[in-house]
This record gives sequence, C-alpha cells and structure tokens, in this order.
Amino acid sequence: MEFGLLFDIGISGLIMGGIYALIAIGLNLQYGLMRILNIAHGELVMLGAYITFSLYSGLGLNPLLSLIVSGPAIFLLGLLIHRLLFQHMLQTSHSLEALEGDSLLVSFGLMFIIQNLALMIWGADLRGYAYLNEPVAFLGAVFPANRFLAFSVAILLSVGFYLFLRFSLAGKVVRAVMQDKVGCQLIGVRIFKVHRICFGLGVAMAAMTGSLLSMVFDLSPSMGLPFTVTGLIVVVLGGLGSISGSLIGGLILGVVESLGAYFTSPDLKIVISYAVFIAILLIRPNGLLGVRGRGD
Repeated sequence: MEFGLLFDIGISGLIMGGIYALIAIGLNLQYGLMRILNIAHGELVMLGAYITFSLYSGLGLNPLLSLIVSGPAIFLLGLLIHRLLFQHMLQTSHSLEALEGDSLLVSFGLMFIIQNLALMIWGADLRGYAYLNEPVAFLGAVFPANRFLAFSVAILLSVGFYLFLRFSLAGKVVRAVMQDKVGCQLIGVRIFKVHRICFGLGVAMAAMTGSLLSMVFDLSPSMGLPFTVTGLIVVVLGGLGSISGSLIGGLILGVVESLGAYFTSPDLKIVISYAVFIAILLIRPNGLLGVRGRGD
C-alpha cells in the first residue's frame, strides 16, 4: 500500500474521531460524573442537527452561527430533562447500580419520545443541505472542506472544555465532585446544582456536535442511537470520568474505524467499534487514562 493512501485514510479517521470525541465528552459529563446512563444522548445530537438544518434552509443562517442557537437551546432543554427525570433518581437511588439501571430505562423512553417528536416535525425522509462540499488539500490528503471544518471546530470545543475543567474555578468544582462527592457536600458545594449544570453542558455539546454533523451527513430521526453507542465506546476507551481520555479515545477510534473499514468492508464499521469496545473491557477495563473520578 502506498504511504499517501494510508495517510489519507488516517486523516479521514482523525476527522471523524474529533467529532466522536465531542460526543463522548458530553456523555462522560453525565455518566462519568453522575453515573446517569443516558441512551438518549444521540437523540440530542439529532436535535442539534435538525435545528441547524432548519435555520440554514429556512433562514439561510450559517451552520457555524447556528451553534450559538442549538447549544443554548438544548442546554435549557437539558436542565429541564434533568429536573423532571433524573434529579429525583440522584437523590433517592440507594446504589450506583440502581441509578444506572433506572436512568437506562428512563432514557430509553426519552429516546423514543424525541425520535417521534422529530418524525412529527421533520418527517421520515432524509434531509440535508450542501455546504462547503468542495475538496481541499491538507498535507497531501484531499477531503471535503465541510469535514475539515467540522473536525476543526469539534477539536476547538473539546480542547476549550478541557481547559475550562482544568483551570477555571467552576471546572475545579466539577473535578472535585467527580473525585469526592461526600467531601464536597461537607464543605457546602451544592452537588445537585453541579449535576444539573453538567448535564445541561453535556447535552449542549451533543447538540453542537449535531450542528457540525449536519454539514457532513444526511439527517433522519433515527440517526442518534449509533452516535450514543459510539460515545459510550469512546468513554470506555478513554476512561470513565476522564475528559482528556475522551478526546484521545475519540481520535483513536476514528482512525481504527477508518483503517478497519478500508482493509475489510465499510459495512463492518460498527463491528470494528464493538470489537474495540470488547477488547478494552478485557485488557484495560479502566480505559487508557482510566482512574474513575479524575476528571482531567
């Protein structure tokens, strides 16, 4: 195989991996911090994508500018979802295992509600729009400009959020809650307020990911679940509670999928993802950077 072709495949994988990372960071905020297993996370990606599609096709709004609409709108929706569905579970669940099971069942119901609302509003037909489809060259690799733009923005958002958690006072509070919930309660931290805001931030990141994906893929109300599965794989790969692990894990999974699809078949992409998931669980259950509760 020529090095140039292998390089092209690797770059394509990194581009998708950056988007995977952004999905996983939002999911890690929910599962890594609160142990809420939100199967409806991908549906919020789908909502963000449809919001951007509607704003672009109806008002001509630039998809990048739609990030400042989809992110805050779904953040507010996330606060409402947390208040109505998950806050009581966090306050009353007698164990983490019970919380995971209850949140899994509730979010399954939420997933179907959001899917059917999307069907009512936008219909079952595939939707999409053309934006920056022209090819661009980067380090000798050629790919659509919209993919490179989506990757760049996803990486900027991911790194920006990592820096926020690492260096801001609010970020340090979140990391402290990840490390020692009881200790934070003893010094007066309002744990459930932190949970609520982090849940909102997580789904806002999902919505912004959807806005970026809308530039690249056709949209359908059922597009969310595969992204939820991918996000969970990346969370496990990088390490539960590790934001930097989600970023690295997303990039790794994107490259592995791209190489695997080339050497086998594109239809086996999801099989490759599951194979990576199982291998990590068997070889390194805590993930690549994995000590739960670090929040780094």
